[in-house]
Amino acid sequence: MSQAACSDPPGPGVDWRRCNFDNYPLAGVDLRGANLNDASFNWADMTGAKLDESRGRVRFGRAKMKGATFRDAQLRDADFSQADLTDTDFTGANLINVRFQTAILRGANLTGARLRDADFFRADLSGATWIDGKRICAEGSISFCR
Repeated sequence: MSQAACSDPPGPGVDWRRCNFDNYPLAGVDLRGANLNDASFNWADMTGAKLDESRGRVRFGRAKMKGATFRDAQLRDADFSQADLTDTDFTGANLINVRFQTAILRGANLTGARLRDADFFRADLSGATWIDGKRICAEGSISFCR
């Protein structure tokens, strides 16, 4: 793994601790296994980004993340408030104490995710696959899966 440097190019295993990428165009970026602790991606375009096995308390507020993947990511205490997470894959992710306030999680996959104390206040979970991998949240599922 590379040394922490915010100027390092994006890539698997990059160490971007405490880096600020607010408003950056990062669509399709490959950050699998990256250390993103205390990094900020507020308002960033991360459409289709690969963040599998990434880790850290990260800020993704208002980010565009349609189709992104976070399989087996360790994101305890992360903030996805008002982010567009349509069709995002969180399979097996640690999402303990994560904030999804007013986020769009339509069609997201939460199979096997750990969601203890996660905040879904006003989040749209319509069509999301719930943690058991079987239950699909009904249309109009706001704040919790119906």
